[in-house]
Amino acid sequence: MSNIQSLRGMKDILDKDSKLFTYFIDNCSKIAKKYGFNYLETPILEETALFKRSVGESSDIVSKEMYQFIDKGENDVCLRPEGTAGVVRMFVQNKLDRAGGTHRYFYHGPMFRYERPQKGRLREFHQFGCETFGETSVYEDANIILMICEMLNFFEIGFKLQLNSLGCKECMPIYRNDLIKYLETKELCADCDRRIATNPIRVLDCKNENCQEQLKNAPKITNNLCEFCDVDFEKIKTILDKNNISYEVDSNLVRGLDYYTKTAFEFVSDEIGAQSAIAGGGRYDRLVEFLGGRSTPAVGFAIGIQRLLELIKIKEQNEEILYIGAMCENAIDDVFKKVIQKRQTTKVITDYKVRGFGKHLNNAQKQGATTVALIGDNEIRDNTIWVKDLNSKKEQTIGFGDF
Repeated sequence: MSNIQSLRGMKDILDKDSKLFTYFIDNCSKIAKKYGFNYLETPILEETALFKRSVGESSDIVSKEMYQFIDKGENDVCLRPEGTAGVVRMFVQNKLDRAGGTHRYFYHGPMFRYERPQKGRLREFHQFGCETFGETSVYEDANIILMICEMLNFFEIGFKLQLNSLGCKECMPIYRNDLIKYLETKELCADCDRRIATNPIRVLDCKNENCQEQLKNAPKITNNLCEFCDVDFEKIKTILDKNNISYEVDSNLVRGLDYYTKTAFEFVSDEIGAQSAIAGGGRYDRLVEFLGGRSTPAVGFAIGIQRLLELIKIKEQNEEILYIGAMCENAIDDVFKKVIQKRQTTKVITDYKVRGFGKHLNNAQKQGATTVALIGDNEIRDNTIWVKDLNSKKEQTIGFGDF
């Protein structure tokens, strides 16, 4: 009988990768908390309608990539392909759209897309994201961008910021009509022909070389913004300039989801091969309303975790790691008692087997311990514990109750 393997495009996270993974999440969480965000968790499984109404029928995610099925209760459900829609559903379901004020959340967890697995792209992948509700000011858009910059700088990941404005419900329809007139004169791929009828601005995001060539002279949304959107777009550029954040305006940047309005941005890096998006987001002021809530401004982002793991190096931290071991059978209970006590303040590693002095020292060093504490027959007799600082090499025998 053959062994059961993990599904294609789904990978275990263990050993070195698990250390990098938790290191990434822990430090992104610390930074998000500094910016006023609180942790949130939403279900992995949601109604399919949630993503069709938010992400959009025209998106590749909905049309090609969702893990969708009918459950035993005849419900049409799917594994979440992205995080924002579920957070907005939570926001409306808990009537936070009626509470007023500003709400900031961060989250992390698995997302699922049925696409061809390749380097940096898995069918189950993890994201870290943040969402802000109730804030209209473009300063919050800048706040989100500055937070991502701080995260990437912390991990010493090189990046370029690409920026665009997608307009609002006032200026987008006019631009949409101009774009359709232009696109209808071009010979585009089958996907783009379909998108002209559903969401024409998605054509700008096509990766087909022929389509990109024919889009060079397409009308630009940034030349067609209404007065309010134009003021906001100029303002966010000014804020970024004043805070020394470099960026380039990419008028073809539309993101892969239908819910974005006004600010859209992507962070790209050439450190993972071809220049690729490593984080992205923007403003989505109409999504809460689309999902049945009161009109609520919102802005957020998501950053892919697995794609960045190979770029992350764990910074050396002066963390105390204590190793406690038994050198005789009678010492095991005392060792366990001391382990429980010391774990109140210190990271502690132990070994339940009786080992000799040398074996314990080797174990401690392999596991990165900074201090070793051992109990044998002599220590039991004298009610003491032998301690060695592995950095300074200093050894001492201390009273059991004093350690």
